[in-house]
Amino acid sequence: MSNDSTNSQPAATAAPRQLTVRAVVLSVILAAILAAANAYLGLFAGLTIATAIPAAVMSMAVLRVLGGGTILENNIVQTGASAATSIAAGVVFTIPALVILGYWHDFKYSWVMAIAGLGGLLGVLFSVPLRRSMIVEDPLVFPEGKAAAEVLKAGENPGPGVKILAFSGVLGAVVKLAAASGLRLIPDSAAAAGFFGKFLAYVGTNLSPALLGVGYIVGLNVGIVVLSGSILSWHIAIPIYNAFFIDSDPALAARVAGQSAADVGFMIWSAKIRYLGVGAMLIGGVWTLFSLRKSLLSGIRSGLAAARKGSGEVVVETDRDLPMKWMLIALVLFVLPLAGLYQAIVGNWFVSVPMTIIMIVAGFLFVSVSAYLAGLVGSSNNPVSGITISTILFASLVLILLLGRDSPIGAVAAIMIGAVVCCAAAVGGDNMQDLKAGYIVGATPWKQQLMIGIGAFCCALVMAPVLNLLAAAYGIGAPTPEHPNSLAAPQATLMASVAKGMFGGELPWNFIAIGAVVGALTIVLDQWLKNRGSHFRVPCLGAAIGIYLPLELMLPIFLGGLLSHFVERRHGVNPHNEEERDRVHRPGTLFSAGLITGEALTGIIIAIPIVVSGRADVLALPASLQFGQIVGLIVLAIVAWLLYRTSVRSQQ
Repeated sequence: MSNDSTNSQPAATAAPRQLTVRAVVLSVILAAILAAANAYLGLFAGLTIATAIPAAVMSMAVLRVLGGGTILENNIVQTGASAATSIAAGVVFTIPALVILGYWHDFKYSWVMAIAGLGGLLGVLFSVPLRRSMIVEDPLVFPEGKAAAEVLKAGENPGPGVKILAFSGVLGAVVKLAAASGLRLIPDSAAAAGFFGKFLAYVGTNLSPALLGVGYIVGLNVGIVVLSGSILSWHIAIPIYNAFFIDSDPALAARVAGQSAADVGFMIWSAKIRYLGVGAMLIGGVWTLFSLRKSLLSGIRSGLAAARKGSGEVVVETDRDLPMKWMLIALVLFVLPLAGLYQAIVGNWFVSVPMTIIMIVAGFLFVSVSAYLAGLVGSSNNPVSGITISTILFASLVLILLLGRDSPIGAVAAIMIGAVVCCAAAVGGDNMQDLKAGYIVGATPWKQQLMIGIGAFCCALVMAPVLNLLAAAYGIGAPTPEHPNSLAAPQATLMASVAKGMFGGELPWNFIAIGAVVGALTIVLDQWLKNRGSHFRVPCLGAAIGIYLPLELMLPIFLGGLLSHFVERRHGVNPHNEEERDRVHRPGTLFSAGLITGEALTGIIIAIPIVVSGRADVLALPASLQFGQIVGLIVLAIVAWLLYRTSVRSQQ
């Protein structure tokens, strides 16, 4: 506990600068840029990456050029910029479902801004009462918050970290520019497939450095789990279905007739097998809530107790939250426009008012769940998608009673509720990480809470234009003749499938049921490992993501996790010592964050000429200058070697 103590200031000494104009401006700029990058990554791979630590490093570099910044100024910058992760996740995991469902043809600016902005602000308000119980009175780990604090405390010499981030950012950008959506020097993936009698075999990997970086950050345990889920889909379920069950679906059998082995695999996966992941995700979300029931109730009780404390108390600056009475006023002001949005959808106050109540109740409950999970495993591993699925199911059940199962607007209404709750839950968990970092370095909580609210709303302002740009350039959802390599938006597609299935749509419920059984067995296995005291765990939601996503996306994540394991082995790190692991992995984490940021930002930039010209191949070089899969694999191997070398040599 002593390591987290704050540094109180003498009465005669001016407090260090925190919420300065330059810190706010820099935070807002970084938040908007990183939100756009995370939006691309979320639509591409169904994942977002934490931005607090890269933002802290960049802040220290920029403020040093401007004359130097205090540790608390840099903390404010990373607090606001970290909203990029949460708002991007909340938006791309849900709102594209409205386009996939056909309710929208493009992304409406005012609607996206309202859903993301108000949802994010509600996340800040709902998480404030939880700070004392989860950070002060009964502190959780909040690993990313502790890591951010260490980066801030090491800010006296930010040079090496900035160099690593800049180099890897350029590397990620160059590889993305050279790939199939840019110059087409190398393909996006390398794969091989074939038939062995009636059985179909497929192996492939995406050549994205960003996915390699994601794998390094999440580690080998998660990499093994997600890859195992994909192996279940692609090496077991798809071959079995093609060999024994394809003829039971004449329409699908007619579609795959005469196609290549790779195309047959993807058609079967898209139509049937990925719904195994839906079933596993549903069970995983329900289990998450059940397993956290005691902690959830404890957090709610603590928040209510904090609200009842007298306002006349003298509170030190480092323990001062936003005033409760102002939070309650803000809650009313934020909820009223959301009620108006719901009314605009359903046109019936007897439905829109219950929708609003569901949103408030689910929002507070799931922000508490998100905050607790962030405290245990970090924001990057926080299963916000499972929380959102649970919200959509709960909302759908109530809406079925109010609107009927055949309502044409029911699925849209459920997605709208889920989108607000998803944004709130993502921001709530991220806010607690920032408050943990602030608690360690001696920041003022209310200033951080205000800053993440500002950052969240500013991110919401740019999301609709970014989504429209990406949709026009690449397409979102299922591939079309115009966009054969569209951004899969896997999480939003999942949300749309669940909502549509609840309101009379057609879903392969038998596969969902089988997936639910697989999810239940995964939970049993995970509990068995827990009871044995094993440090290797099998989180159901991680396995479900692997089942639901293509194998080629999971393989580089596994390889990145394998690299992180080799780094630990090279330095003789105790894998159970989190502090030692964080220290050893810091250079590799910065390198990985640069790969992700550079690739994602380049994806945004490349989209501009594609949209302006209306041609997906506008940047493509002549075919004589384009190389094949072997060169792409060599490039990925070089990136992996540089990541490993940076992680090892930076410790010497």
